[in-house]
Amino acid sequence: MVKIDKRRLVRAAARARERAVAPYSKFKVGAALLAKNGEIISGANVESASYGLTCCAERVALFNALTGGGKKFVALAVVARAPGGPMPCGACRQLLAEYAPDARVLVADSCALTKIREFPVRELLPLAFVIP
Repeated sequence: MVKIDKRRLVRAAARARERAVAPYSKFKVGAALLAKNGEIISGANVESASYGLTCCAERVALFNALTGGGKKFVALAVVARAPGGPMPCGACRQLLAEYAPDARVLVADSCALTKIREFPVRELLPLAFVIP
């Protein structure tokens, strides 16, 4: 198992945040997913005028990883300008429960990157709907 360097992963999420496309809300979010092989895959939120088509940074990172052949993930960092750090939405929690159930989720405010809160995916979505 790869060791989780929390600060490095949070910094990668902060860099990803700079690429967010948020012309409507101006709420920029970056995510960085750590694969079991040590690779870090990032993503940023992308908004649409049709809000239902907007995609969260966590899902962008996860989709990038999955379509790149990734299968095992150990941690996900999420960074935005939010006191205490941004928490993943329900849709992101569901996908994490399916594709990264054993991962740790790290959240940090973009103005306080060293104050990292950590949660297991299983705690964020207890009794998740998954098909065995």
